[in-house]
Amino acid sequence: MKKNTLIISALLISSSCFAQQPDTVKRDTLWHTGGIVGVNFGQASFTNWAAGGENSLSIGAIFSAFANYKHKNITWDNTLDLGYGMIQSGSAPLRKNEDKIDIATKLGQRINHSDWYSAELVNFKSQFADGYNYPNDSVVISHFMAPGYLLGAWGMDYKSQDKTISLFISPLTYKMTFVNDQRLANAGAYGVKPAIYDTVNGVYGIRENGDMLLTEFGAYIKFTFKKDIFKNVNFATKLELFSNYLKNPQDIVVNWENILGLKVNKYLTTTISTVMIYDEKVPVPVKRVENGVTVYGTGPRVQFKEVLAVGLSVKF
Repeated sequence: MKKNTLIISALLISSSCFAQQPDTVKRDTLWHTGGIVGVNFGQASFTNWAAGGENSLSIGAIFSAFANYKHKNITWDNTLDLGYGMIQSGSAPLRKNEDKIDIATKLGQRINHSDWYSAELVNFKSQFADGYNYPNDSVVISHFMAPGYLLGAWGMDYKSQDKTISLFISPLTYKMTFVNDQRLANAGAYGVKPAIYDTVNGVYGIRENGDMLLTEFGAYIKFTFKKDIFKNVNFATKLELFSNYLKNPQDIVVNWENILGLKVNKYLTTTISTVMIYDEKVPVPVKRVENGVTVYGTGPRVQFKEVLAVGLSVKF
């Protein structure tokens, strides 16, 4: 476990160093760097409103940067995407509504002057802060590195000449899921092997702790598209698919993100973003009615999030 943590730390440091360089690119340089820093706001207020409603206030921050290298037939693409947001609605306590760490690096070599590259990709994902099963804010269900995902893949990468489309296809992908919390690991959270319980001398307890690491081998596809579809209107989408060869390959893990950005002026922007996730190994709270009785439980479901935000952003 310590070895894996060191690997992740090295990845974070190296990717961050490349992603945070200032955008001082000239046409004849090998590196192209840049990014965006933004703060988004949302607010609703009601006074003697007959139709009802709750006051709410939300704020979020994003940091997205890239550092891309190209020399002859060699390319090296690095991205860093961070996000964190909080919302306060009515009398409810302050809660987070955005928490994202996503670092990726991809090294490619062009094949016969075509638009295809032989490429290797490494991707790390996790979150900053604890997550709770609201409205219960006393039981932690996630935090940094619980879960954490580290993916390494080799395959073919297609890049359109106008740089709007990238399609990475990997038949050889190794994926690790970390659950750096023994309580969550014992419960089998995020697909790891749960603890084994037993009764010894009349005492019910844990005979063997749950695993804190899940390893998978399979296929991976990553598709990205980004383009200014109208003047001052930009659309970006990223679709990631993963299938485990060795266990239930039909249960494909889906992560699909979309962002529509409308630029009002140099600093003011409006964004509409959606995220859809499906992972058979990640149960979410569900309820159903049986014989007139509501039964609460958990199960795999499509997770969906939509955010409309107005904010300030600065490109660099």
